[in-house]
Amino acid sequence: MSKLKTGWYSQRVGCDVSVVRWGDVGAPVLIFPTAGGDAEEIERFHVIDSLGPLLEAGRVKVYSCDSVAGRAMLTEEGTPQHRMWMQNQFEQFVYHELVPSIRNDCRSDDIGIITAGSSIGAFNALAVLARFPDAFTHALCLSGTYDLDRFLRAGSTGTTDDWYFSSPLHFVPGLSGERLDQVRTRFVLLASGEGEAEDIGESWQMADVLGAQAIPNRVDSWGREWRHDWVTWRKMFPQYLSELTTPKAP
Repeated sequence: MSKLKTGWYSQRVGCDVSVVRWGDVGAPVLIFPTAGGDAEEIERFHVIDSLGPLLEAGRVKVYSCDSVAGRAMLTEEGTPQHRMWMQNQFEQFVYHELVPSIRNDCRSDDIGIITAGSSIGAFNALAVLARFPDAFTHALCLSGTYDLDRFLRAGSTGTTDDWYFSSPLHFVPGLSGERLDQVRTRFVLLASGEGEAEDIGESWQMADVLGAQAIPNRVDSWGREWRHDWVTWRKMFPQYLSELTTPKAP
């Protein structure tokens, strides 16, 4: 299994962004880090090890990038409005810069990408699928945190258009027309434990929003023995990515 680390300066987010790829062939999977994690977080926490059989079999080809917007939220960088702007800019970076890079690496101008993540990574996975269904086919959202008000701390200043288009809880209810029709051909899988620090209620809330728009989705509860931690996600990632990349019977 090969590993390639690259990156570039993005004017959209105003900094260098690292991008890492593991594997040589297979369905492209973009895994977002948690909170302010970097592109190699999933390797340090042994998610890549857990995906070893899928990578070796050529079932998946995994990509990750620095969580630029998550870092801004975690450190309370600038004003709340700045953090909302940064989230929007990060999603624009993913669509306009990272997606073309992944497609170029896969030697396909239109290959669909599976997007995935845990905690705030799940937020990003769902956000880019809802906004850009022409690029993403599935969102695998583990132990998702979808209401990020506590990180924004917007208070009485309220939210902005940047945040409206960046946040699935706000954006999905307003989807209509061709964009909604396309998102309805996609699939969102929301999985969560119910143990320490988990809040499966966030997944159910997001499922209600998706369901109201007839967007295909599923919520899986793993029960109280699974906590909000990497030990849970190392089990979830390979199980669900195997499911999502299993060829459909004719």
